[in-house]
Amino acid sequence: MIKRITLPITKDSVADLNAGDSVLLTGTILTGRDAAHKRLFALLEQGEPLPVDIRGELIYYVGPAPAKTGYAVGPAGPTSSYRMDMYTPALLDRGLKGMIGKGARSREVIDAMVRNKCVYFAAIGGAAALIAKSIKREEILCYADLGTEAVRRYTVEDFPCIVAIDSRGNNVYETEPLRYRDESILPCDVPKP
Repeated sequence: MIKRITLPITKDSVADLNAGDSVLLTGTILTGRDAAHKRLFALLEQGEPLPVDIRGELIYYVGPAPAKTGYAVGPAGPTSSYRMDMYTPALLDRGLKGMIGKGARSREVIDAMVRNKCVYFAAIGGAAALIAKSIKREEILCYADLGTEAVRRYTVEDFPCIVAIDSRGNNVYETEPLRYRDESILPCDVPKP
């Protein structure tokens, strides 16, 4: 069953999500990658206000390609999330409700997610053109000098993703590999290790 969520995400919506759930997001999300995160983190360390309100927001780790005619953005596939791990706990502690990216997260990020009741969605790598179809509008909010790494606001409709890590710390990057190591679920024609 696919869960549909209208953004901004609520704490009740986050609490109802379980690792492995398929989700379609509709509403607005922020974007940002390494360079933008580094700047945001530096401001937090200096006790300065952020140029964008992250409270209650989701941030998508993406650097979109140029838009083709008829699209708000070009192919917009997820960036490897581990690159933001050193900055993420501080942003979660300041009110960010979740992230969208690809790949596993550090123990520090997962602990911050549980502490702040947040969620991490995985978008499908290699599906950048498909994902772009769900992005209806883009607006640069800050750090335009970073080009594709600027912080943007996307308006999305039925943005496809999977709950990779839920607010309780359940993590498909840990549970699913174990599931497929269990010999009892292997098809009979697969040689056992």
